[in-house]
Amino acid sequence: MDLTVLIEHGLNGLQFGLMLFLLAAGLTLIFGIMDFINLAHGSLYMIGAYCAATFSALTGSFWLGLLLALVVTALVGAVLEIAILRRLYRRDHMSQVLATFALILIFNEAARMIWGVQPLMLNTPPQLAQPVELLPGFFYSSFRLFIIATGLAVAALLYLIVAKTRLGMWVRAGASNREMATAMGVNIKLIFTLLFAFGAALCALAGALLGAILSVQVGMGESILILAFVVIVIGGIGSIRGALVGALLVGVVDTLSRTLLPSLLRALMPIDVAANLGPALASILIYVLMAGVLFFKPQGLFPARG
Repeated sequence: MDLTVLIEHGLNGLQFGLMLFLLAAGLTLIFGIMDFINLAHGSLYMIGAYCAATFSALTGSFWLGLLLALVVTALVGAVLEIAILRRLYRRDHMSQVLATFALILIFNEAARMIWGVQPLMLNTPPQLAQPVELLPGFFYSSFRLFIIATGLAVAALLYLIVAKTRLGMWVRAGASNREMATAMGVNIKLIFTLLFAFGAALCALAGALLGAILSVQVGMGESILILAFVVIVIGGIGSIRGALVGALLVGVVDTLSRTLLPSLLRALMPIDVAANLGPALASILIYVLMAGVLFFKPQGLFPARG
């Protein structure tokens, strides 16, 4: 295989992994700190993508549409947490799963009523429409490079917030001992609402950036939600560092396996068999990776309380 093709798919895997990190970061904070299973997290990703497409079309600016989508989705997340999810914190996980699965159905039908069943297109900004020459003769999408830079910047920002600020100290205190943090005067309810709104904004960011590459459609959050859960299981529930490492592993392994496995199998078996077997093996490889991590480190690679 040509080296430039391998580099291109490696960069695609890095870009996909960083977008998974944006979803998994909010999900691991909510799951690890609030002990709340939110299956509707992927629906916030869908809402963010739809809002970005709508506001970009209305304003004629991708950047303004992205900003408005972040604000609106964060507000939706905060209202959702205050009005519905807050009543489920003391319930068992089965109640949380059933309630948030119902929210998935509600959000999907609401999206169909508001935007219809046809996918929406979200155009990339004209400033990032031209490819960039990274190596002699090797051009790569400038928008995908922007996505990679954005994901790395968000990861650094999250590290600074969680590790270096008073808000991060409160978050870590709530994760370690919620009752003690409350007794020390920390407003856990407000922290939880801010966490949920922040996680929703990260979902909107991922939805808007990936929506410009893929189509914006109803149900787009369910498939990527499964990968986000795989990421936080591999990385360790409640760990931002684990979410980043897990997301990069899943993104690179998933992308490269879909490229390399069919080529490798074609060299070992008939072409028609390799054409069917390659994509099937590639699709389950990340779950094999998850099983292997859980076998050797059941708490994940970087458990929050490790």
